[in-house]
Formats: sequence, structure tokens, C-alpha cells
Amino acid sequence: MSNQNPGSENLQNGSLNQNKTSWMNDSRLSGIDPAKLQMLFSMSGQGASKSQNELMPFLMAVAARSRQNGMTFTPEETNLITEVMKQGKSKEEIARIEKIRMMMRLIK
Repeated sequence: MSNQNPGSENLQNGSLNQNKTSWMNDSRLSGIDPAKLQMLFSMSGQGASKSQNELMPFLMAVAARSRQNGMTFTPEETNLITEVMKQGKSKEEIARIEKIRMMMRLIK
């Protein structure tokens, strides 16, 4: 028999999910179109499971779809979003964010 509260696993999973999306609630992003933030959230969730070899084609497809839909980010928006996403991350996670950012610059 477990001493753990039956709902505690759901609370823990909820906390994990909240941590993954907390960057979207950062007040510094309040001036960015919510549709852009939602697209980023969706992309980050899908891209997280991609291998290094799958990441570049995935990012190219996302960038092409975004341009087709008229969704572009200013350099200021990109810098702000990147800085917010890096907060509280490990050095390895920050390096991955920077690597993705560099790949996205090559796509443009």
C-alpha cells in the first residue's frame, strides 16, 4: 500500500506541465500576439521529441507554414522569447535553445 495521496501523481504531473508552459505566462511577453505564443508552444511540444536529424526538417516545415500563414516574428520578439525560455534552464537546455535559434536563422 502506498503512503502517497492518490491525487498527488496528478498534482505532480500538473506541476510538470505548468513548468513547461510557464514561459508563456511571463509578463514580458504580454505585447506579443497570443496566436504567435500558442504556435510556439505547439512547436516546442512537437519539437521536444525530435532527434537531432529530425529537428532541422521539422523547423523548416514550421517556418514555411508560419510564413504561408503570414505569421512572422520581429527580431525583438525573437530575442525576448528566447530569453524568457532560457530562464531556469540547465546549461544543456540553454545550449539546445541556442542551437535551435541558430538553425532558425539559417532557414530565414
